[in-house]
Amino acid sequence: MPICTSCAQPTPYLYTVYNSAYNFRLEQCTACHAFADPYVEHDTLTLLLDLILLKRDVYRHLLYNRGLGARRVGDKTPAKKDSSARPSGQVRHSALSRWWLIARLGSALICVDAFIRWTHISSSHAGDISEMATWNRAAIAGFVRILVGCFFETAAFHAGVVLACYAVLKLLPSPGSPVSGIREQFRYSHIPLTLFYSSLTKLFLLFCLSIWRPDATKSDWATHARPHLHPNATTFTHPVVVRALELLDEDKLDREWVVRNVLGGMAAGFGLRVVLDCHPILTTMIIIAGWLVKTAVANLVSGWVGTGLGVDDKAAEEMWLAYSIP
Repeated sequence: MPICTSCAQPTPYLYTVYNSAYNFRLEQCTACHAFADPYVEHDTLTLLLDLILLKRDVYRHLLYNRGLGARRVGDKTPAKKDSSARPSGQVRHSALSRWWLIARLGSALICVDAFIRWTHISSSHAGDISEMATWNRAAIAGFVRILVGCFFETAAFHAGVVLACYAVLKLLPSPGSPVSGIREQFRYSHIPLTLFYSSLTKLFLLFCLSIWRPDATKSDWATHARPHLHPNATTFTHPVVVRALELLDEDKLDREWVVRNVLGGMAAGFGLRVVLDCHPILTTMIIIAGWLVKTAVANLVSGWVGTGLGVDDKAAEEMWLAYSIP
């Protein structure tokens, strides 16, 4: 049964279809009297943008309401229907469809992550960048190694998070009556799907950083020549303020590490907070457990991934670990 994206209460229908699929009316939630799911009438681009912006309601729509909640005019099905009374074949089909979506979405995002890491390692070594960026046989072999490494890291992170979620849910006291719609409709397959949805934010920013990288010549020019400021411009001369602002310089701040680990961890924690409906401290502990498992696997595959990338194997291994370990 779908849920209300505002209050998470189960609702029998999300919208009513009249003459065609484009002629429908949104239903109101009986508990909070808001529209049960406004995202029904939104397009894919809006859903993607709200996922990047970490909107809670879009997570609930994609995880629990996608493809459900339609009622046609003249439908004689009772309004109150228990979700446990659904046929086993329909439940099995829904679970298979969710796993198939996880496989398709995960494959695409792993490929994007591998491309981002390949560009990071390729542009971080000393030498002719244009030669390394050429799609020759050695570059393709290196990309395949990074792709396989990303697959094992992602699988390890998801396995660690799922096991930690299982332990947390078993340790938590059983919820009282009535049970929220999120706890009632929760399945463990929602966890990897939530992690993939949450990774869209960091992958989008990392993809932008992999395309538009800081210009080294520009930063060198900035260190030797001070630009002309406006006469009324405010400048900071206090040593503490100057040193604090210097931490944001391009040569001292690793923006990719901040986006991947800090922002990525916050996004994953937010997604788990939505799907598990538990305290943020517990979701933080779950993410840390997943990071520990991911770090162990990254150390195991770093030596194999660093071989054959066209750069020094030891340097490539260190760059892989620096980019993988929080």
